[in-house]
Amino acid sequence: MISLQTLVAEVKNLQPIPAVAGQLLAVADHPDSSMADIAKVIQYDPVITASVLRTCNSAYFGMKHPVESIKDAVNLLGVDQVIELALIKSGSQALGGSQKGYGLDAGEMWKYSVSSAILAKQVAARLSLKGKNTIFTAALIKDMGKVVLEKYVAQSSGKIADLVENQHFSFQEAEKKALGIDHAELGAMIAKMWKFSPRMVNIIRHHHLSDETKSVDKQIAAVYLADCLCMMLGGGVGSDGLAYRFKDQVMKELGFSAVDMSMIIADFGINMQEVEALLQMA
Repeated sequence: MISLQTLVAEVKNLQPIPAVAGQLLAVADHPDSSMADIAKVIQYDPVITASVLRTCNSAYFGMKHPVESIKDAVNLLGVDQVIELALIKSGSQALGGSQKGYGLDAGEMWKYSVSSAILAKQVAARLSLKGKNTIFTAALIKDMGKVVLEKYVAQSSGKIADLVENQHFSFQEAEKKALGIDHAELGAMIAKMWKFSPRMVNIIRHHHLSDETKSVDKQIAAVYLADCLCMMLGGGVGSDGLAYRFKDQVMKELGFSAVDMSMIIADFGINMQEVEALLQMA
């Protein structure tokens, strides 16, 4: 078991996601926000500003005249893509390392997180859900708890494996039993300490639907379904991905069919290629 004091100290030592991410979400999900409002938030973070401008001025876009401001970038890429690039850049350092306890090499969890966020955005769009940027970001950073827990998972790997293989626990249940907390609970604690919204904290806390009554919340269900789709696609899943359970009622709650799932998977390949191309330049 890990003490709360130890966990709090570990969280304080994490590479934080810049405060601009939370500010950007607050502006982006407000119905009266303008392009100028979003540009104003981003432009005060020099690292994110430089990254977005470098992307816009890359050979990918072949601009005749250089893009010189975030306002220009928003006009070129559109609000949603600038927001996504800014959020992805915000989380890249925090999530880009290896998580050996979960069987993930450097960069694997980050790619999985970006894939999950793209899928969550597609699910949200298909359902016309509100708060699409919050859904995207929750899916992006939902596994932050693994960054802290991975070494403890490695130390308890034998016990966790026994619980999964011989006692039929899900990985998350085994994680909780062995450590006293699972990565979703810890992820929610991190999001709260970083002053993300209560809505974001709630989605991260329940993104595996260990409390199945939360499936009526369509934002939580969308992030859960995106995570399941990501596992089905197989990239960056890690050792824990083999011991999760798919909850069929989510499909019914969301009104999703097998055809919907197939179309999202088909669209995902194109969307991910575009994002990867942009990230290589960011």
